[in-house]
Amino acid sequence: MKAAIMVPGADGGTWDVRDVQRPVVMPGHVLIRVHASSLNRAEFRRLHTLRTRPGQPAPETRTGGGDAAGEVVETGAGVSGIKPGDRVMGRCAGGFAEYALLDAREVMSAPERLSWEEAACIPIVFVVVHDALFVSGQLSAGETLLVTAAPSGVGVAALLLGKYLGAKVIGTSRSAEKLERLKAHGLDVGVVTGAEGFAEAVSRVIGERGVDMVVDNIGADVLEPCLKALAVGGRFVTIGRMSGATKAEFDVDLLAERRLHLYGVSNRLRTPAQRAESAKRFVADLMPAFSDGRIRPVIDRCFPLDDIAAAGAYLEADRHVGKVVIQT
Repeated sequence: MKAAIMVPGADGGTWDVRDVQRPVVMPGHVLIRVHASSLNRAEFRRLHTLRTRPGQPAPETRTGGGDAAGEVVETGAGVSGIKPGDRVMGRCAGGFAEYALLDAREVMSAPERLSWEEAACIPIVFVVVHDALFVSGQLSAGETLLVTAAPSGVGVAALLLGKYLGAKVIGTSRSAEKLERLKAHGLDVGVVTGAEGFAEAVSRVIGERGVDMVVDNIGADVLEPCLKALAVGGRFVTIGRMSGATKAEFDVDLLAERRLHLYGVSNRLRTPAQRAESAKRFVADLMPAFSDGRIRPVIDRCFPLDDIAAAGAYLEADRHVGKVVIQT
């Protein structure tokens, strides 16, 4: 089968699309014929760290792609409720390929209303945003949600789920054009954080009361202004670190005086059982809305598997609004 392999190099990793052996189905897993897989920024950041150094073992070479949508072709021992021919989507290791293995516990049915490309956008981004808004932050109708880097894949998912819950959504971006595009998807207020600066732009828009919840995709360099933007009892959830900044200081008095709640959301270090539980809760809360069209992923652009390097460059150039998808 054809697959996109992450290959270490002296100047960082590169992509090599090559023919490799098709995965062999294992107990508790399903083998799918992949039709689409979405790009996730964290994996492309990891690619850049795959450097070869003299005298040290080379980093592992592997197939990229953390989620996929496709048709089941074979099921492993112990799998029930899933059969060949089913339309499915889920997290995986190796979605940038013609075939991939999915843990059966995390497999979700792909709604007929969604294209393969739309379905491929759901398993990582929407599940983690569901965790942020529904489980950790418990966002409610009538509350105000601030989403940083709103045009990103995570940002757009937070916008869509925030509006689904009945919240007012404020989004930030350095691009006024991107924020204008997001108004078609329900964005109530856009905050351009260019020349004025992030903290100044946000404080000018939100007013004295503040917002009920912040979903941050930028990183530690905006932690302080995000916490200052919260109302009494507000919730802060960090998902992405697009800026690369991971450490910051903040005012503990502010945390105590406003009775703030801080959450970190990630599926990467969860156990398979924990990820399966997240998928189960996601299906119960949101699959009906995806199935009947109330929520639809926003896709900026699709690339064929052979153009994986161009897709990565497009993502890193930060020109997209929503998700970038690989078609196989």
